Amino acid sequence: MNLPNKLTVFRVILIIPFVLFLLTDLGGDYSDWISLAIFIIASLTDMLDGKIARKYNLVTNFGKFMDPLADKLLVSAALICLIEMERIPAWIVVIIISREFIISGFRLIASDNNIVIAASYWGKFKTTFQMIMVCLMIANIEALNMITLIIMWIAVILTIVSLVDYIIKNKNVLFDGNI
Repeated sequence: MNLPNKLTVFRVILIIPFVLFLLTDLGGDYSDWISLAIFIIASLTDMLDGKIARKYNLVTNFGKFMDPLADKLLVSAALICLIEMERIPAWIVVIIISREFIISGFRLIASDNNIVIAASYWGKFKTTFQMIMVCLMIANIEALNMITLIIMWIAVILTIVSLVDYIIKNKNVLFDGNI
């Protein structure tokens, strides 16, 4: 178990205290702030584990599988909690999570055919805006409501654009006669 994989496992483990602090008063008046700090730490481990793995040639099959799964679990947990807290509409979460299932399905079919579907810039922008959106929604600062709303819409648009981009660039994965 190398350092990038340990960071990925750590990110998955952080989901438990993140959800606990976000949905309970475990931290008293600071619960939201503690959950925000945990979310930011978990998000930073995502960036860090990938950089370390590539720089030191520590890319593993475990990391290839678990890293994107850990990201999806973290963001999905946050979004579902934010629905419960009435800070994001459920239909937006359905769009975001549906996109993740569709892309995961594409990648699964592709891997069965020895095709690697790399992350696109659209997907990276989408992830960045989703993480910023989640942070703003957790913080729930009234003075930032308009910015939070704008970031939310940008995240939704990037979610859809990145999905369309993946489908167009990889339509052969689904529609190739050999599959």
